[in-house]
Amino acid sequence: MGIKARLILLNFLQFFIWGTWLLTIAAYWFQTKHWSGTDFGAIFSTMGIASLFMPAIAGIIADRWINAEKLYGIFHILSAGILFTVPSMNNPTAMFWVMMADMICYMPTIALGITVSYSALKSEGKDIVKDYPPIRVWGTVGFIVALWIISLAGLETSSGQFYIAATASLILGLYAFTLPKCPPLGEAKKHNLVSALGLNAFALFKNYKMAVFFIFSMLLGAALQLTNAYGDTFLHDFKNITAFKDLIAVKYPAIIMSISQISETLFILTIPFFLRKFGIKKVMLFSMLAWVLRFGLFAYGDPAGGLWMIILSCIIYGMAFDFFNISGSLYVESQSEPGIRASAQGLFMMMTNGFGAFFGSRISGIVIDTYFTRADGSFDWHGIWLSFAGYSLIIAILFAILFRHKQDPKACVNI
Repeated sequence: MGIKARLILLNFLQFFIWGTWLLTIAAYWFQTKHWSGTDFGAIFSTMGIASLFMPAIAGIIADRWINAEKLYGIFHILSAGILFTVPSMNNPTAMFWVMMADMICYMPTIALGITVSYSALKSEGKDIVKDYPPIRVWGTVGFIVALWIISLAGLETSSGQFYIAATASLILGLYAFTLPKCPPLGEAKKHNLVSALGLNAFALFKNYKMAVFFIFSMLLGAALQLTNAYGDTFLHDFKNITAFKDLIAVKYPAIIMSISQISETLFILTIPFFLRKFGIKKVMLFSMLAWVLRFGLFAYGDPAGGLWMIILSCIIYGMAFDFFNISGSLYVESQSEPGIRASAQGLFMMMTNGFGAFFGSRISGIVIDTYFTRADGSFDWHGIWLSFAGYSLIIAILFAILFRHKQDPKACVNI
């Protein structure tokens, strides 16, 4: 098997694992366990907490002491063992600590997988700029396939999703030990804690424009967690309405939600055109307004006559996600000094997947419990989605006012 095929398998399994439960754990939580929104917000915050420190720690270990592919495999094997225990958790507190342990193992594997892939491609004389993106696309394919399997197998509200995730994680962990060696290359380099954790990039906050950009990155990171956390269980709740309970979108909501990931793969291809035509500020505004539409369409959609709004919302997700994540990463790259570009990217991820994910998950759960949970325990989804849409609209208005960026008409890509 060639190196590209081997890395395609790595990326496919990496995101297949995540896809088995990320969008459906809410259905398991609310529909099967009947636990609270506040406690669920805590569960989703584990990704943010783990993202604050684990990728940096794993990077230090891989740079100094252990081959990256071996560390990658160890983390996935540990994650598999943890995931196998999830179905036995019978209270929210125990579930929180188990998921925290799993995220501590899983989140650093995203960056380690990239490191292993780059190293393997370079050792084969490949051009990573040209050859890696087509390999990475298979990660999104893996996520979509996982969603379809879980949905068609009727496991969206079942603990079976965690067994499938655990099995895939164990397979990937063992497979990692067969990958090309990626030995530590940093033993001879001098490190300090500040640079190792990417804290030197915080100097970018001295620049008004970058400070505003990072703050809004955190706020948009919170919006991403809202759609991941509640989209699937929102569709599941329609089963309680006789007119909707037998419709396809209610029986297989994860398949409907997978349209979002399909759209994501397509919008990636449009980013160079939009950056060239409109510049980074307008592209980021497009993302924020897309979040408004994403949530607003959910507020008024339903699995019958309003199914088109739900599907359109999923299509719009591609713009909302890619125009923020990918364009934002390119902007950080263009605005950072060469010596801190890697740290700056780490800071961008910390603000979005770390602080943004943490605050978005925790606060949304409290808000839903306080204002949008009825006396009988059901949710006011119309109010929930409209509040999320209002949140995104406020962010867009403030960003348009506060983010000062002049487009260079002579630039090939305006970032």
